[in-house]
Amino acid sequence: MAAIRLLIVPVLFVAQSAAGLFPRSNETNYIAALNACTQLDVLLGFPLVQSSGPSYETAATNAWNLQNSEFHPTCIVFPTTSDHVQVAMRAIYDAKSHYAVQAGSHTAMKFWNVVQDGVLIIFSNMRNASYDSVKDSITLQPGIHWAEAVTALEPFGVAPVVSEVLAQGSSSAVASPGSLPSQGYAADNFKELDVVLVNGDLVTATATNEYSDLFRALKGGANRFGIVTRYELYPVHTGTKDNQTWFGGLMLFNSSAEALLNATARYVREVDDPKAVLLVSLINTVTDGELVPTYLVTPFYNGPNLPEDIFGDFLAIPNILSTLGPMSYFDVAGTLGLGDDRGYVQHFGASALVGDEALFQDAFVHWQNFSEFYKDNFNSTTLAFTPIPDSQIQAGRAKGGNIIDAPGGRFAAVQIYEQFKAGLTDIPPDVITGIDSLFEQIPPSPGLPLYVNECDSRQKVFESYGSYELMKQIYAKYDPERFNVEHTEGPIGL
Repeated sequence: MAAIRLLIVPVLFVAQSAAGLFPRSNETNYIAALNACTQLDVLLGFPLVQSSGPSYETAATNAWNLQNSEFHPTCIVFPTTSDHVQVAMRAIYDAKSHYAVQAGSHTAMKFWNVVQDGVLIIFSNMRNASYDSVKDSITLQPGIHWAEAVTALEPFGVAPVVSEVLAQGSSSAVASPGSLPSQGYAADNFKELDVVLVNGDLVTATATNEYSDLFRALKGGANRFGIVTRYELYPVHTGTKDNQTWFGGLMLFNSSAEALLNATARYVREVDDPKAVLLVSLINTVTDGELVPTYLVTPFYNGPNLPEDIFGDFLAIPNILSTLGPMSYFDVAGTLGLGDDRGYVQHFGASALVGDEALFQDAFVHWQNFSEFYKDNFNSTTLAFTPIPDSQIQAGRAKGGNIIDAPGGRFAAVQIYEQFKAGLTDIPPDVITGIDSLFEQIPPSPGLPLYVNECDSRQKVFESYGSYELMKQIYAKYDPERFNVEHTEGPIGL
């Protein structure tokens, strides 16, 4: 459910840096990539390295965002072990080649998981999930989708803290809002990470070993600090499909936006129960040239019912459909959707708001005006809110904290999302201008962090982090030549 998720601080945009937006065709880049691919052909060979053929074509065009399926890497590496990733990264580093890494392929940021005149490392052959009952830990490979992980682990009665979009791959070491506030951000649940650095070295980072600084930076650092090839996580003991310890579901509305926004703002401001989860998405679908509103509320509570003092405002609003009832955690995860609608240009943007009704109403008005003005370009537009309670931030700190270092909870991560109509392969310049204006009109509340997985690629994600200065120091330690920022796309600011 790409439409339901979703984080941010004033002046969010900057011009692309010299390292940004690689040209589609460049002789220097091509020669460097060709040298890397030639070396990889010798070291790894077919089928681990491919430059043409059906598997190559499928991988090169598999990205969820249609913008990212228009590029053709010089070669693609299909690793099955960390050793293969090491070999690939050493060849890339020695050749000074551009590169990209793709796991679940679910990103709306142009260029972040694809490359032209470069090497693509894709994790389609590394998708295992396992549970060790002795260590009480979950191990995930980087190519697995959340839905696959939840399904594989359900018989053991455990689950990872998942993102809200079950089709997303887990390879980017990021801090998702997650669906279990009692556990902190998703990345707060990392136990060990195997990381291939830019020079091809493989290290295991934990909260207490010599790579503890790297470990913290990976919790929010996206693709800038290396390639994670193994995730060991603390599990959540959720029970199996038969353990209906949750209550919740979907509530669908086709009006009452004002009441829903006020209820959401109040929830953000007042609710701090770690057992409560809420996602609110205001969706405009373009049908016969007109905007058709559908408002979706997904409340969940780890208990026998939805407490009136927490969810009463939403329950009091007349809906057109409700699926509320007892659920297992497996059911809760499934309700959050697949988000796997390929073949369209997708775009994310983000903000973050404290629980003030006026801010929510104002954001809605500007988003609605934007959707109406540019509706001929879209299949749908979405304005979504994920409340981040203070209990979630404190739970993350109790586990060692992350590089995001949010000042506290009681804010909403705000996602602004557009799916463009069929036939468009890029975002028209006038719509980009409109997007820029929309973000100026919906500024984030001061001091709140961006959510890196659902931002516009031009947003200053890292600068919004509380530990940004420390992050820069850690990056300089592990990539002193700045190879990553010079040779692959990702968040700006390092």
